[in-house]
Amino acid sequence: MLLEDEKYVIKWLSQYGALPITQITKMLRKKPDVALKIIKNLKKQHQIDDVKGGYYLGLDSMCQPDQRIILAVWVLLKFIDQVDPMAHYPAVYPSQIFFLKENIGYEIVTLFEGEEHLLKLLRPDEDLKYIIVVPHIGMAANLKLPKAPCLFATIEYGGKDEPEVLFYSEGDIADETKQFISKNAG
Repeated sequence: MLLEDEKYVIKWLSQYGALPITQITKMLRKKPDVALKIIKNLKKQHQIDDVKGGYYLGLDSMCQPDQRIILAVWVLLKFIDQVDPMAHYPAVYPSQIFFLKENIGYEIVTLFEGEEHLLKLLRPDEDLKYIIVVPHIGMAANLKLPKAPCLFATIEYGGKDEPEVLFYSEGDIADETKQFISKNAG
């Protein structure tokens, strides 16, 4: 019989595939040593396995991490204290994750270079907001946004296990894009 926190881990890994251990420990919202005990116990029960040398966890060792999902989970983790452990789910493509925060639905959409056109596939709803994850904020200037509130995020690892997630509003884009272009020109 699994404990409640163990059930959460199994559900998250079944929904999202292999995830970094760092993300699972943060999603559990426990002290790191407690979260690691939960993970260790699940491994002992053969419920989860190490993936790619133990950096990731999955339901089995053959799971392949999805970088879009991993980036979306980093964004989700910025809101995790305001989101019930069972109130986030895989979203409909091209979004990766849907979550509820204060009775408002949010979809996280991860875009890579050249995928600006994927936003045309979104179906905005009156009570839905989008968080669009882009590789650099300069890309946001070229996006044709859905008719819904949008927030932008970039994820910068900087050589660390846990990246910095930076948020930008639609109003920030012009200034940030100019700075990005001038910094990366030449």
